[in-house]
Amino acid sequence: MKKIIGIFLALLPFSFCAKEKNSTLPKSIETKNMEIQNKMEVATFAGGCFWCTEAVFLQLDGVSKVVSGYIGGNTVNPTYQQIGTGDTGHAEAIEITFDPNKISFGELLEIFFATHDPTTLNRQGNDIGTQYRSEIFYHNPFQKQLSEDYMALMTTENTFEKPIVTKISSATKFYVAEDYHQNYYNQNKTQGYCSYVITPKIDKLKKIYQDKLKK
Repeated sequence: MKKIIGIFLALLPFSFCAKEKNSTLPKSIETKNMEIQNKMEVATFAGGCFWCTEAVFLQLDGVSKVVSGYIGGNTVNPTYQQIGTGDTGHAEAIEITFDPNKISFGELLEIFFATHDPTTLNRQGNDIGTQYRSEIFYHNPFQKQLSEDYMALMTTENTFEKPIVTKISSATKFYVAEDYHQNYYNQNKTQGYCSYVITPKIDKLKKIYQDKLKK
């Protein structure tokens, strides 16, 4: 049975990668109504190294699966080595399968912007290259409109105090990355990159979005 619900997207109080603002921000923006069906949906985000983004979204209640992979390029069945050259045009990305009755696309979008820096072109920290770009790959007109509206609000509010460079593109073919990239953080927590880059993101996620985490 279908039901109509209003989607409210809370403006993130601060970003992990941006200076916290002292001014009062709008608590939420209301978007157009959307029919939510009793079925799983998909969101695709690129926000730097997929080891980081995968680890973040796996923590969320309502997210049933997160797959690391490549999207947005021209090479068929690209490998990690090919992606690393920056020549294929692909971005490291994650494909999120979620239950919209438990967590909305708007909430996923908020957490996406809160857990990476959307102001650095083709770069996240020391990871440099087009494969590390910030990009939203929408799967339907609603995702496209909400992404545009949210970015417009953050720009108006000067949330990050620098221009947002995140691209919004229609989802194309998503290529699943090699097996060793899947669930990477949970299997390699003591590895240097995981300890110094990913663990702090997870800790802040737990602090800010505790009510959205899996029990």
